[in-house]
Amino acid sequence: MSGFDHDHRDEERGVSRRKVLECMTWAGTGVLWTVAGGVPRSLGIVDSAQAAEPSSMTFLQISDSHIGFDKAANPNALGTLEEAIGKINAMPAKPSFMIHTGDITHLSKAAEFDNAERIISQAKLDIHYVPGEHDLIDEDVKLYRERYGRGTRGAGWYSFDAGGVHFIGLVNVVDLKAGGLGNLGAEQLAWLENDLKGRSTSTPIVLFAHIPLWTVYPTWGWGTEDGGRALEYVKGFGSVTVLNGHIHQVMQKVEGNVTFHAARSTAFPQPAPGTAPSPGPMKVEDTRLRSLLGIASINFKRGQERLAIIDTPLQG
Repeated sequence: MSGFDHDHRDEERGVSRRKVLECMTWAGTGVLWTVAGGVPRSLGIVDSAQAAEPSSMTFLQISDSHIGFDKAANPNALGTLEEAIGKINAMPAKPSFMIHTGDITHLSKAAEFDNAERIISQAKLDIHYVPGEHDLIDEDVKLYRERYGRGTRGAGWYSFDAGGVHFIGLVNVVDLKAGGLGNLGAEQLAWLENDLKGRSTSTPIVLFAHIPLWTVYPTWGWGTEDGGRALEYVKGFGSVTVLNGHIHQVMQKVEGNVTFHAARSTAFPQPAPGTAPSPGPMKVEDTRLRSLLGIASINFKRGQERLAIIDTPLQG
């Protein structure tokens, strides 16, 4: 059986809280990770790492903006998204494009999508979206698809190429049950298998979806039920990076040729797995909030088949 298979025995065995926390990287001023031969290597803080590792292509990941959220954990989610976009606009080198890994809005309201677009568009970048479960709860489940679904397949999956890297946006939040694992479904998995056929195994692959494709913490639904099948299709490629959101914290793991990376939210933090009765918005001291929110920058250097990830908090 594949090491990527996630079945009910995961829940029966349970997940060691210590092991989960060992996978986590809480970046202070932003740490750059390079991935070579499936092994991550920390190069230090952002400024020195950027100077040491020039790259031919840089793209950004933001996630979980939750526009419309106004509870105690962050009464101004729109404001912190604006701060994140301000950080992007202040970067000395303009990224090639940006990926948003879902939960753009909190309640799938038209005004929330409008406000998110108004702020995100200030980055003046091409944006590639996948939905989070909070983006698909309007009555007719159409607002996300009308805005971002053009040219996609099924519930919104698609792929594109940039800078020698093949990017695949997946959707694992359709009909998501409260506390349940994400699901890709047979139609999307068949499309993914076909999309990868005939591609050179030396092509770097980036998969991005809202819920982690690996089982982070099944008790809280932090994983994808059939994610193992998707990962089987990419195991022959030499460089695979999987980007997710949903859990609102930086978590990284390497399994074979695959590096998994979950990003911070721009709205509010969530507790570390197993440290609270349930997941959800976590209230912290106001002075700490921006150190737990942020963006991720991913660099690809042509000819070396490695991607480097810089996590940068809004503050700290």
